[in-house]
Amino acid sequence: MRISIFFPVLFLCFGCSHPGLSNTPEELGKVGWLRDFDKGLERASLEGKPVFLLFQEVPGCSTCRNYGNNVLSHPLIVEAIETLFVPVAIFNNKGGRDAEVLRYYNEPSWNNPVVRIVDHDRLNIIPRVSGNYSQLGVVQAMVFALERRGKAIPDYLQLLYEELSAREQGTETTTLSMYCFWTGEKMLGQLDGVVATEAGFMDGREVVQVTYNPQAISFAEVVKAGQQARCADRVYTHNEAQKAAASAMLGQAKAVSKSSFRPDREPKYYLSKTPYRFVPMFPLQAARANALIGQGKSPEAVLSPRQVALAKQAKAHPEKKWADAIGKDMMSAWVWESVE
Repeated sequence: MRISIFFPVLFLCFGCSHPGLSNTPEELGKVGWLRDFDKGLERASLEGKPVFLLFQEVPGCSTCRNYGNNVLSHPLIVEAIETLFVPVAIFNNKGGRDAEVLRYYNEPSWNNPVVRIVDHDRLNIIPRVSGNYSQLGVVQAMVFALERRGKAIPDYLQLLYEELSAREQGTETTTLSMYCFWTGEKMLGQLDGVVATEAGFMDGREVVQVTYNPQAISFAEVVKAGQQARCADRVYTHNEAQKAAASAMLGQAKAVSKSSFRPDREPKYYLSKTPYRFVPMFPLQAARANALIGQGKSPEAVLSPRQVALAKQAKAHPEKKWADAIGKDMMSAWVWESVE
């Protein structure tokens, strides 16, 4: 018996999206695309969803291939496209019906990837995405389109948007010393604006390295939150501005320059003690999940439905050789195949 680690829709999409093709072209990534625009519009009308319309060169140049492999193969981007939208792929280097749709939207042929998110009446919900071949470009488009339509944005997608935006804008890192880095990671990982946390040691002290978005939370706010949770006995600063601010808040003796960092052997301690450790997550998601579990709460609020399904399978089938996913790159750790 074969047990899918995902919802059946993933296999239904792959089974019907590319009639006559033995393998999905790499330019299309892992998304299960419809290839008939009219059928996509009908489905969008019935399901009350927007159409995620991809214009792509297949076979295509390196930009097109990279887009498929790096953007359209991110597990949560794939899930969002497949479940919140109706995905339709138009080949911009083919004739027939593809060429008709291309002409309708006045899209150039033999072009790099373009995304349009449209209503079932073919009208654009947001401006077309062109020239932006990043994960952030697609995630931002989906978030804006859902907002325009008055649709709820799942927490997992909102958090992914926050992390990608933060890394695009530029993050900062500081290191706080405390009596227990497991507690520190639990407390600091729940802060809005914190992108990632990592427990470890510096100068023989237990510390948590905190990566944060300075546009969303300031260095002083991170330190103040640490103080309130008794998780800022000392601050290892990463630049002169941090050192000056920490000295003013804690005194010069407790504001010192960073030294070498050694990670803890049990990263994301609370998360590591549950079946959720087998679920690949992006750093912000893992930080929030670990914080929730540490507070005795379920982490499912910040996970996608397919991530929740995977955790349930891991719990139900402990005899399987599940790989620990904590700290691993989400895209490389994600298993697309069904599990025997």
